[in-house]
This record gives sequence, C-alpha cells and structure tokens, in this order.
Amino acid sequence: MPKRFVVAASEFPDLPRFPVGVELAEALTVASQQLHETSTPHSTLRTAVRLAVHLMPGAEHAGISVIERGDKFRTLAWTDDIVRAAESRHAGGRQHGHWDQLWHSPVARIADSEADDGWDVLSTLGLRSALSLRLRADKRRLTVLTAYARKPGVFDEDATRIGRLFTAHVSIALDSATVREQLTEAMQTRDLIGQATGILMERQGIDAAAAFESLVRASQRENVKLRELARRLVSTHNSA
Repeated sequence: MPKRFVVAASEFPDLPRFPVGVELAEALTVASQQLHETSTPHSTLRTAVRLAVHLMPGAEHAGISVIERGDKFRTLAWTDDIVRAAESRHAGGRQHGHWDQLWHSPVARIADSEADDGWDVLSTLGLRSALSLRLRADKRRLTVLTAYARKPGVFDEDATRIGRLFTAHVSIALDSATVREQLTEAMQTRDLIGQATGILMERQGIDAAAAFESLVRASQRENVKLRELARRLVSTHNSA
C-alpha cells in the first residue's frame, strides 16, 4: 500500500507561478523534468502536489488521493494540513457526488462549496473552489489530483486545461517510477532467491534445480511467499 506524505508547499525557483502561453510550455517542460527525476512513486506524488500549486492557476493547496469502489478514500500526498483535514473527512463515509463524477469523467469541479449542498466539509475550512483531475483509473480504483482555493469560481476552463496538461505529465512520470520500482524489486528478489538457493545447495549437497524446488515446496507448505522465505533463510545463514 502506498505511503502517505505531508509536504510543505515550498518554492520552485525554476518555475513561474501560474504561467501562460510560451511560458506555460517551458514551465511544463521543467515540471516534467522534475517529476522524472523522482526515484519512487512516493516521491513522484510528493513532487506533483507541490508543482500543482505553482502551475495550476488559482491553486493554493493540492492533494493526491485514491478512491476505491465501496466509498473507500485515502489521501497519499498533500501540500499542507488543510488538505489532509478536508480529505480525511471523506474517508469511511458516503462520498459526495463530486467524487462519483470521476468514475465517468476525467474532471470534476466545485465552483462554490458554500452554494453546493453537502460541501460544508470544505466551506468550514475556508475552501470554496476545488478541481479534481484523474491520474489513473481502472474498474476498482481511481487516483486523483485535487487542487483547492479559498475563493469561489477559481477553476475556469483555462485552469482546467492547464491542469489536464499537467496531470498528463504526472501520470507518465508516475508510471515510469512504478516500473522502475518494480524492476528494482524484481532484481532484488532474484538475487535473494539465488542466495537462498546457493545456501541449500551447500547445506544439502544438491544442484540448483533441486534447491529451487525445495524452496518452492517449503513456500507452499508454509503458505509464505517465496521471496519472504528466501529472505528468512539468507538472514538466518548470515547471522549464524
């Protein structure tokens, strides 16, 4: 399960605030570079919420959340505590229709929380506008970036268009970081199983194929993942 992060909305010296025109293209290029420099999906999410406040016109706060079927809601990254407070109140209860829209549309907007029945969660925190944009979607789960503002009617068509351009970059960077993490884990697992196989070969005087089969049988018998069983064996061997 992804970790949860709170990050400060720090300045990005290479980025103009709320850019337009050619400046926007340059800003998105810089943002894309910064996103792709992140080493894990977790750090990609942290960077994305901070960049969102700088690139999306009117945005003052931002968060990235996962919405699952059955009204499950988790916030993974947020720029400040006000976002965490706003989104945590959605967890565990029936979601507002705003979130339901995102199963059918890539964008959902709140023009004024005080005029929208059911959005007292936001209005009591002083948040009047919200713009949610899908990052990832499948049949069971959505990953969503949401920008918030204290003024009503902040997120117009221009802000939405810029937001969608930005989230396209975030989605690509997040996919790349996920693949890198999976490849790294696969390589580490392969090395770990190789070490465990070598230990069994030495202990039992058997060949590599027989040692691997022994590991697989033990994994099935004990109902433990092969990787975890190999880790235990290597750890015990190294500490002996």
